[in-house]
Amino acid sequence: MFAVKLSSRLNALKRIHYRSCVAQLSALSHCPVVKDQRNGGCRPGGYSRTALHPSARPLMGNEWRRPFSLSAAAIVNWAPASVQPYLRLMRVDKPIGTWLLYLPCTWSIGLAADPGCLPHLGMLTLFGVGAVLMRGAGCTINDMWDKDFDRKVSRTATRPIAAGDVSQMQALVFLGGQLSLALGVLLCLNYYSIALGAASLSLVVTYPLMKRVTYWPQLVLGLAFNWGALLGWAAVAGSCDWSVCLPLYFSGVMWTLIYDTIYAHQDKEDDVKIGVKSTALMFREQTKPWLMGFTASMMAGLTVAGVNAEQTLPYYLTLSAVAVHLTHQIYTLDINKPEDCWKKFVSNRNLGLLLFLGIIAGNLWKERRETLLQNEELQT
Repeated sequence: MFAVKLSSRLNALKRIHYRSCVAQLSALSHCPVVKDQRNGGCRPGGYSRTALHPSARPLMGNEWRRPFSLSAAAIVNWAPASVQPYLRLMRVDKPIGTWLLYLPCTWSIGLAADPGCLPHLGMLTLFGVGAVLMRGAGCTINDMWDKDFDRKVSRTATRPIAAGDVSQMQALVFLGGQLSLALGVLLCLNYYSIALGAASLSLVVTYPLMKRVTYWPQLVLGLAFNWGALLGWAAVAGSCDWSVCLPLYFSGVMWTLIYDTIYAHQDKEDDVKIGVKSTALMFREQTKPWLMGFTASMMAGLTVAGVNAEQTLPYYLTLSAVAVHLTHQIYTLDINKPEDCWKKFVSNRNLGLLLFLGIIAGNLWKERRETLLQNEELQT
């Protein structure tokens, strides 16, 4: 009797174990098959780093999904697979470059606003769209020129053209689309601004070649990236006030020399191997004195622009904060640590936003100052 009971319980346990195994095998059948690079074969990817990587194929039904994120890189990863190489070609996943192109435009638009008024929101939006398109076009041109160099540098070897995800012809067609859309944005401005904006195209096209012929490609980048310091004022006022726009443009160029020299220190070893030039290679261990010199020049230019634009106390207080930010950035910089160079480079977005807020505050303060002056005149 005992043996019969024991036998029936063992059979029940076997049935439970069997059902459990079937459930586990069913779950494994839905896992993506992942290439095992170490063993040269394929295996279920349930515990593989590759299977859990954000670039892995999204699963169906009740399977695991990537958490949603609003970061630029996450948005690119969620885009259709056929679109992702073009978004990466535009550097949509790395928006810092778009910010650095856009911010000088905001400074100029802010300085051109009427006393006591906020910057023109429509212009800020229009220039934001233009910055995305022109930065994308510039990156496309750069990658078309540099595809052979990019393949030899670990940081750039995965760029779409270098990696073979986008052909030269596809990139050329895509470039034409970006420039056509950017032209549409430019045509929304006045005739003076259209001519001024078109004049910058030669700098956009030739910049990628400069690293082959001079140790100052960062200077040419600065000339191109800060064109918005001229264009923003012209778009608002109808033409440039050169007493404001030129010192503002000069300051932007100095700013680019600061942050892009820091950026170039990430790749200096690879640059030596492939034979391209940069200010990082020219300055070497004297980088910090050079950067401090650029900082002093930048602050002088911003001061002249502020005086000629009749800026007020909040603007000059902001300039002090900008100077402190840059000094700390340079003082703590370790040019031999790529991760620190990247961190300092990216921090310049906050610096540019800080200056923009200072321009707005200074412009709003103008109304108060003019009101006080009028009251004094009435009392006298």
